[in-house]
Amino acid sequence: MSKILFLTSSPDASYPSEDGNWVTGPLASKNGLIERVRAVWPGKPANVLSIASDPANDAMNDEMMEFYAKMLAASDLAVAQIRSIDGRTWEKVDEWLAESDFVILSGGHVPTQNAFLQELGLREKLASFDGIIMGISAGTMNSADIVYAQPELPGESADPDYVRYLRGLNLTKLNILPHYQKVKDNLLDGKRLMEDITYGDSYGHLYYALEDGSYVYCDGGTELFCGKAYEIKDGKIRTVCEDGEVWNH
Repeated sequence: MSKILFLTSSPDASYPSEDGNWVTGPLASKNGLIERVRAVWPGKPANVLSIASDPANDAMNDEMMEFYAKMLAASDLAVAQIRSIDGRTWEKVDEWLAESDFVILSGGHVPTQNAFLQELGLREKLASFDGIIMGISAGTMNSADIVYAQPELPGESADPDYVRYLRGLNLTKLNILPHYQKVKDNLLDGKRLMEDITYGDSYGHLYYALEDGSYVYCDGGTELFCGKAYEIKDGKIRTVCEDGEVWNH
């Protein structure tokens, strides 16, 4: 099997219960995500490996391991074991990656995760990985060859030393911006995140914004946008795909 990528904004696996608590559900059926994952899932229980976004945040990384286990079980995807690469286990990356069928690049803060990926040498290690990779949010952004680290935290957009372009994993050339429906009206450092920051950065660049429930499916050089997606280029935005549609990039 060749390398297969699911570059998601969010796998959309949680929903609120009647008492207001969040329940972990299966991968989204919206735009065919769960069906596509099931179609390429190994014919045996899979070894799953998550790559943390913050190697020092043990509590969050343990919580994400539990979340992934529940999500995959709810999706009827057979799993042999789930392990996580973080600050406690980084020395196991070669051994565990070689044993893995499904790799999850977790969500979080893009520059923080990017620094960890660089320390792991994951760009070079994943070049020969033969399996399924799912990016979630920051993990999707860091999958690019050259990552656009859209400012996110207070002070980042105003900091002249903040680095907006980073060396990524080179799994795709696409620069994907997640959670568009949530962040499109956000303000950061007294500016509009999209119109005043991201649109300005897009001159000479090309970004794709995804809403949650949308994703890009990559298999052997084919890149399919599945669901609502937008192209941001030279200060302008346009819709390139709608929910329920597929756009062959």
